[in-house]
This record gives sequence, C-alpha cells and structure tokens, in this order.
Amino acid sequence: MRKLDRAGLWSLERYAQEREQFRVRVMAHKKLRRVSLGPHATLIFEDTLTMRYQVQEMLRTERIFEPAEIEAEIEAYNPLIPDGRNLKATLMIEYADVAERREALGRMVGIEHRVWVRAHGHAPVFAIANEDMDRSDDDKTAAVHFLRFEFDAAMIRSLKEGTALFMGIDHDELPCRLEVAAASRETLVRDFD
Repeated sequence: MRKLDRAGLWSLERYAQEREQFRVRVMAHKKLRRVSLGPHATLIFEDTLTMRYQVQEMLRTERIFEPAEIEAEIEAYNPLIPDGRNLKATLMIEYADVAERREALGRMVGIEHRVWVRAHGHAPVFAIANEDMDRSDDDKTAAVHFLRFEFDAAMIRSLKEGTALFMGIDHDELPCRLEVAAASRETLVRDFD
C-alpha cells in the first residue's frame, strides 16, 4: 500500500477548499473499515486514505506549513499504513460515562495484546500493540491503542480466495468473537495488495 509523501498532500489553502467533500469521502470509506467488538470496543482499520485525512487534519489544526514539520507528521503516521502483509487498526475502548470508563480501563490491563483476527481454518493472529509507545501500565490500560496484525502467505491467500474473516477479544472484561461482514471483509482484504 502506498505510503504518504508531501506530493500527495494538499496545501492548507487547497485543503480548505477540498475539506468538506474529502471528509464525506473518508467517512464513507471508514464505515466499511470499522468493526465493533461488542458494545465498548471498536477497531478502525487504517490505510493510506484514512492516514492522509489524519495528516491533513493535523496540518490544518496546527497550521503546519513548514516542510520539515510536514515531513515529521508524515513520518509519524506512515507506520499506521499496512504494507501488504498486515492489517493495522486503531482500537478504541469507549464508555459514555467517564467514571465508568476509568474503572473499566483499570480492569482491562493488557487487553490490547488479546485482540485477534483470524482467517477461517487458520490460527488467530494476536495484535502487536503500541509500537510507538506504551499506553498501559500495571494499573490501567489506555482507551486508544494502535495495533498491527501480521499474516503469513497462506492466511493472505485464503482470505483472497474468499475464506471468512473473524475477529475478537480474548480478555475476561470484553470477550468477543464475530465474523466480519462481507463488505468489510472485502475492503480489508484489499489491504494485502
């Protein structure tokens, strides 16, 4: 999958003109890349388009226009783009009530390492979490984690041939196992191209 570079980004002025239409396009794109793992956990699978949106929004919000600063943003977000052998996702643990969320996160230490994806007929692939920094400690986990799921050639081949894709969480606080809907599965399998 193509990584981001400065040539593929709009200037702040151009982004101001394109932003609303681009946002609508990205939100529709993200809809198929979002998988709910029960009522409190969501995976959003990232790709070049989602990361381009993230960088464009960051440049806009922070009013970044210096070449070195733009390159720093690109460097920070490019690792979240799949490379053809993996899926990369943002895990969000969501509770509407702040106190309930704080208490729940205290019971979920290590959950980010218990999220998995599986091609039917293959062993589960557990997440490699937060390669940029630790987001958990002995007392609690964070509400947001960045995950990478590495697949071998046989798993990728099976998925490209149409086998089912399953996801879940193997943690006592938020146990979950589901089959990914066909439209989302097809979208995610394209990340292996």
